[in-house]
Parts: sequence; structure tokens; C-alpha cells
Amino acid sequence: MAVLCLARGAFTCAAKHAGRYSRVPFLSGVSAPAGVRVRRYNRDTGRGDEPAARFVCYRLPHRAVLAIQGPDTSPFLQGILTNDVGLLEEEPGLTALYSHMLNVQGRTLYDVMLYSLKEAEEGRGVFLECDGTMKDSIVKHLKMYKLRRKLTISPRPELSVWAVLSKQRNAGQEASKPELCSPDKALVWDADPRTQEMGWRLVLDSQVDPLDVVASCQKGDTGEYHRHRYTIGLPEGARDLPPGLALPLESNLVYMQGISFSKGCYIGQELTARTHHTGVVRKRLMPVRLSAPVGDLEDGAALQTQSGKPAGKHRAGVGELGLGLVRLAHAKETLTLNSSDGAAVSLEASVPDWWPKEANVD
Repeated sequence: MAVLCLARGAFTCAAKHAGRYSRVPFLSGVSAPAGVRVRRYNRDTGRGDEPAARFVCYRLPHRAVLAIQGPDTSPFLQGILTNDVGLLEEEPGLTALYSHMLNVQGRTLYDVMLYSLKEAEEGRGVFLECDGTMKDSIVKHLKMYKLRRKLTISPRPELSVWAVLSKQRNAGQEASKPELCSPDKALVWDADPRTQEMGWRLVLDSQVDPLDVVASCQKGDTGEYHRHRYTIGLPEGARDLPPGLALPLESNLVYMQGISFSKGCYIGQELTARTHHTGVVRKRLMPVRLSAPVGDLEDGAALQTQSGKPAGKHRAGVGELGLGLVRLAHAKETLTLNSSDGAAVSLEASVPDWWPKEANVD
């Protein structure tokens, strides 16, 4: 018996001869030899009678990658980022960190993720994932503080960023980690450091198809990725975290494992540390659901209680889902906002499952 496999537009015939198998390629469109059984490959449903894909890969064109390399990489970033970059060298198995860059007033400028470079010497280089619209500003910001540090900062436009999520939405990283068919092609393959509910992060050369790298995976629409983010209340990029306006603790940086309060000084550290130690955070970014989608809703629209008291601001969103900077005193109330045409829309905030149990919203 011979088995013919159809995958990626080509046939491969595995015929058994004298106890051994030989593989014979056939061009797409060519009929299989007589007596050969054909097994067809479907990227959405799996291979033949194998189970359907368990994971979804989302291309993230709004995210960009910078490479920072050199012997001074770690101490340089340590003075700029809120998280402890030294953990990438000191913590066994830790290869990804989430962090913010702050201005001198302690407000968020940029949210970033760091990944240890595979090919670099230990502690000598990282990939920095950031909002693509902020890439040039971030490079300028980094170079302003670089001075004579021994390192290079290089945009990597030839790389693509992917998010890999379980199709079982509530599983997050509790689902078994996807297997890699071609691990050598994955420049970054890490659990998302912000929360388990964001799955895994994958960085590839743009010419590489993630379905050739991640097993049991199918491609999804980027819009679904954003809807997932807003459903669980996770901010990402300049629209959700307006540069110079967002405060890191109100933006749940602690909950996203993005800050160290023991590493020492960094730009913007004083206000952030003082707020943390007083324990007073009166507003937080929370997932909100509108009573109906509003297409012309302006980012930053004011939120009010039913009695007209100020309750925060609508930050950003898609359709009926979004993020709101909500006063915790009113977080359990039904709130309202006005669209740009003056129509009133009601909305409700919710507490994400990934927040710590001790999070206080009363």
C-alpha cells in the first residue's frame, strides 16, 4: 500500500517496497498513481483524520521589533525601564519581560516587551517589541540616553510578531504549550509575560509562515486578537496607553508583572514608588462593555454615573468592547457616556479574572 500526502501544493508518495518506504514527489494537479491512497491536508482542520487545530496564530502588524545588542545592554535598559532587566540574566528559564518606559514625571511613554536574543552572548542582547507607530520615537528616546554606552539599537523591519492563543479561550497558558515543527525558525518563542490569558509570543522572519513553525495551529484575524484583549481588559500600545498621560499603576502595570520596586532608580521612578507605597490607586483601566457598538466614539470620552458624577474616561476599544479608566468607587455601577453626536450610551465595567484576588474595587 502507498499513501499520498497533499500538503502546501505538492504531492509526496510514500510507497512501501521490501519493508522500506520511499518518497516520490508529484507536482500539484498531477493525478496520483493507481492504487495509491490520498490523504489531504487542511490547515484549519488538521492533517487527514487528525484532530482540528488547537491554537490560533495572529499576525500583529501594529507591533515592531528593535534589536539592542552590546555589553552595556542590561545596565542601559535598567535605568530606563520599570522592570528589572537583570532578571533575564539571573533568573533561570526567564527569557521574556514586560515593562514601561516613563517620562520624568512618572507617566507612561511606551509599553514594551523584552526577549533574550538566542544568538547573543548571555546578557548581551535583547529584542524589544513595541508599538509600531511609536518605533521611531522609541529609538530617539533610547539614543538620547545612550551616550557612550557600548551597544547598538537597530530596527528590524524584516521581522514579524505573532500572538498564539489557545482556541479554548479560557485556557490561556494552562493549555499545553504548542509544539514547534521548526524551532530553529522561531527567533522568539515565549509565554506572554503579562498574563497567562494572552498565550504565547512568536517572532519570525517575515518570509516564514507560522503554520510551518507551530504545530496544530491555524491563522486568525488580527481583529479577533484585539477583541480578546479588550474582553479581558489588557492594554497594548499608544492608543490604550496615551504617551505622557497614562499612569503606570492605574494601567495595572503591577498586575502585568511589569515593574520592580526593589531594583533601584530609573527614569520616572519617584512618583511611581511613592504611589505604590501609599497604596492609593483610585482609578484603574478596566474592561468595559457598551450597551451597543458606537462607531464614532472619541477616545477619552468622559464617563458618568447615572446621577451625573464623573466616573472616569473611555480609553479605546472596538465595537461594544473597550477599556475605561474607571474610578473604583463607581466601578460596580452602570455608567454612561456621550457619543460624538450627543447620543447617550450605557456601559458596565468588570473585574478581569487575571487580576489578583486581593485587587480592591470597592
